Amino acid sequence: MNASSASADSLRAALAGLLDGLPPSQAAKAVDRLIAHYRGTTPTDAPVLRDRSDVAAYAAYRMPATFEAARGALDALRDAAPEWTPGSHTDVGGGTGAASWAVAEAWDGAPPRTTVLDWAEPALALGRELAGGVLDAEWRRERIGTALRLDDTDLVTVSYVLKELTEGDRAALVAEAARAARGAVVIVEPGTPDGYERIIAARTVLVDAGLTVAAPCPHSGACPIEPGTDWCHFSARVSRSSLHRQVKGGSLPYEDEKYAYVAATRFPVTPAPGRVTRRPQIRKGLVLLDLCGPDGLRRDTVSKRHGTLYKQARDAEWGDSWPPADGD
Repeated sequence: MNASSASADSLRAALAGLLDGLPPSQAAKAVDRLIAHYRGTTPTDAPVLRDRSDVAAYAAYRMPATFEAARGALDALRDAAPEWTPGSHTDVGGGTGAASWAVAEAWDGAPPRTTVLDWAEPALALGRELAGGVLDAEWRRERIGTALRLDDTDLVTVSYVLKELTEGDRAALVAEAARAARGAVVIVEPGTPDGYERIIAARTVLVDAGLTVAAPCPHSGACPIEPGTDWCHFSARVSRSSLHRQVKGGSLPYEDEKYAYVAATRFPVTPAPGRVTRRPQIRKGLVLLDLCGPDGLRRDTVSKRHGTLYKQARDAEWGDSWPPADGD
């Protein structure tokens, strides 16, 4: 296996057997604790992943979802900047490296040289083990917070990290990511109201630092959502592992990961003309699309009389650019 083979399938293959030898009850307890942390509201200044059993449970349970969310954000960045390819990448708070796997898959050709930074040595050790022969990466222990200084790099990713920080540390980290990024910054958070609020705060820091919003927004102006009334988020489908089924007791072979994100660049981009912000509603002979555009929020109704556009609307998915480019 080489660095160009990073994918959802190869990640699942690397995760297969990771929990061998770890009692199922211990893995389930570790997952339950992690779920409680990620759903909680209290930030911490200590690593969330304490030992190998925590890390193994986290990797098996969360890496596929984090990978798919990061891949969704990176796909939107690529759509807005199709000619750009990063040569270097820093994954801040990358843990076991899910976002780094997504970056390695995102662009054709050789993946960028990656540096994964995290404060939990067990996470870095397991990430290094999982990535052996797949990622071209350096794994380095760093405290993620106000004091962090990043080397200049083409792309900075910060996925599912901001919630673990105080408000001051969040702003300082995003500002440092903006300073260090020669090309782009991608930040991903859970698709919850508070996750969206952290993304909006990060978006403001990025714009104030001179970056242009590439996605999901079709503009770099203020978000048109009135605070407290709604939140912008998207969904990625994730294949369920045996650990997912054990912990959640679900029968479906998949679940949907809700996430919020912002991608911003230091170079000109072509953002989406509009973005589908909810799952399209398909009715008899028409499709209802909730959209965010340069002029704010709106709902478009596309009916059969729109011909080809109607067929495209029926195929549109939550998070897609709208209207589609000619020929899409």
